[in-house]
Amino acid sequence: MFEVLVFVYENYWRGDACPEPQQLGRKLSAHGFEPEEIRDALHWLDGLSLATQGLQLERSPGDDTVATVTLRGAPEAALPQSDNAMRVYSQAEQEHLGADCLGFIRFLESSNVLSCGLREIVIERAMAAPGDPVALDELKIIVLMVHWSTGIEPDALVLDELCESREGRVAH
Repeated sequence: MFEVLVFVYENYWRGDACPEPQQLGRKLSAHGFEPEEIRDALHWLDGLSLATQGLQLERSPGDDTVATVTLRGAPEAALPQSDNAMRVYSQAEQEHLGADCLGFIRFLESSNVLSCGLREIVIERAMAAPGDPVALDELKIIVLMVHWSTGIEPDALVLDELCESREGRVAH
């Protein structure tokens, strides 16, 4: 499934540039992907589309950077997460994501790459992914796909961290 997601990410600029599922399925089949991989990926992408459908992106005045991501239709009394708030992961989330993925999510949050809203979408989509626990490289693909679906482009250093393998890197 993840090879299909990488192909979609590399071949369609944004989520809204991606063809409808039936047409995408035919294109993926023409590129040699297995029917089961295609079915799983299309199902996962459908869930991603549903998860990001209600997002409202807010931009800072005079700036193109995303300031916050909030869900439309959220209760008006809901307050934004404070800096002192802590996300508590369920036992199922801890088992399915594993320590490496949870640590990487925390790293992305502390680097201001992943807002609370996007973090929840990443976790939801990771929970829908096969594998127990989810591999770190697979989580990175999920993070890329969430950004891709929302139209948020991570900066170059973050993109490098998400795309490059640590193998072969030379520490300076």
